[in-house]
Amino acid sequence: MTHAAERVRALFRYPVKSMAGESLADAELGWHGLAGDRRWAFVRPDHEAHGFPWHTPRQEPRMVLFAPRLRDPERPDASAVDVRTPEGEELALTDPALPDRLGAGLRLMRLHRGTFDSMPVSLIGTATVAEICSRAGVDPTPARLRANLLVETRVPFVEEGWVGRTVRIGAARLRMDRPISRCVVIDVDPGSGRRTPGLLRTLAAERDTCAGVYATVVTPGPVRVGDLVHPETGQGPG
Repeated sequence: MTHAAERVRALFRYPVKSMAGESLADAELGWHGLAGDRRWAFVRPDHEAHGFPWHTPRQEPRMVLFAPRLRDPERPDASAVDVRTPEGEELALTDPALPDRLGAGLRLMRLHRGTFDSMPVSLIGTATVAEICSRAGVDPTPARLRANLLVETRVPFVEEGWVGRTVRIGAARLRMDRPISRCVVIDVDPGSGRRTPGLLRTLAAERDTCAGVYATVVTPGPVRVGDLVHPETGQGPG
C-alpha cells in the first residue's frame, strides 16, 4: 500500500563511518550511494585483517557526537572533510588530534566505494521511527536509525512492503532489497552519546531486530527533500 504523503522528509550523508550524519537539502545518488557517503572510517589497531575492523560506537559511543562536514563530495582527499567535536572545536579529518580523542592507535582509512555494512543506501519511514521508539520508550529521533533517506509515511513498516520492488525517488530509482537487521549502535543516544538500552531489545522481541530497508541504485540521479516516493508496479514479498 502507498499513500500520497510518502515523500522524502530528510537526506543524510555520513562522510565518516559511525560519526554523526550530515543533513542535506539535495544529493546525487550514484551507483555507490549518496556522493561522499561513508568514504572514510577509523580502523582499530591490529584489526586491519579483521572482517569488521572499523572503530564504531560499539567501542566508543561518543563517536556519534562528532559531526563531519564534506565541503566537496567529488574531492577524494581527506582535507575536504572538517569535523566538529562535541566541544565545538573544528578539526580537519587529517588532524592527528582527532583519532587521539576517539581511541588509542586508530588509523584513518579511505574506502573508494564507501564503507557499508551491507548495501549502499538505507531508507526508513517516519511512522516506523515513531512506532518503534514509542514501543521502546525512547525519544523518536531518526538519527538513532542512521538512514540515508527518511521518508514521510503514515503507516509503520510500510517500506518493508516495498522489498522486491523498484521505487522512484526524484530522478533516481532504487531496488528495495531487504529489511535492515539492527545492532547495538541504535541504543546510543545521538544527543548525549550515552547508551540508552531498549530499542534493540524491543526490535529483537517484536521485529526480528529489523527496521528500515536496504536498497541498491538502479538508475542514478539527483534526489531532494520533498521528492515524492513512487513504488513502481510489481509485487513485493507476500
